[in-house]
Amino acid sequence: MKFEIAEEVASKAKNPHEIFLTNLIGNHILWFVAALGLANSYWQPVAMVPVISLCVLAYTIWRARRSKEIDDWYVMCHWQICAARSRIFIYMLLLGLIISLLGWVGYTYLGMMEVAVYALIGGIGGLPIMVTVLVLILMESDALHQAMLQKLPDRLVEQYPPPEDIVVVEEIVYDH
Repeated sequence: MKFEIAEEVASKAKNPHEIFLTNLIGNHILWFVAALGLANSYWQPVAMVPVISLCVLAYTIWRARRSKEIDDWYVMCHWQICAARSRIFIYMLLLGLIISLLGWVGYTYLGMMEVAVYALIGGIGGLPIMVTVLVLILMESDALHQAMLQKLPDRLVEQYPPPEDIVVVEEIVYDH
């Protein structure tokens, strides 16, 4: 649905998407690739990627809860979109952590070869995270664009009905 929203409110609705995209692109792609170049000498830059990411994701979820009390309806809805996607990404990071722990246990206690552990961690642990990052970048880029167009998904409008003073400009009806 498209709404009649003030430009400054629509601009504030971009903030959660910009924060989330900065984490995905700046941290998980740019910083991670740069840190991999140092991984043979220093492991700390690589370890900072999930630490920074979890901090940003935790902030996004916290801010979305707080947004229900302090922000305009339209801005609050966009924080809720980012919070839902942050939860999905946290689950993917936890899956990667669990698989890494299984690889460590397999190598340390079960005698798995080092190559098998790398295949387990990289293939089963890393690949889903990379695909999730790509999909979330596409979804968040679209959400950022939708924020400026003053649009929201119908399911979100059903979950958080607009106040009386919000004017619906365009209601998209899908035939089933």
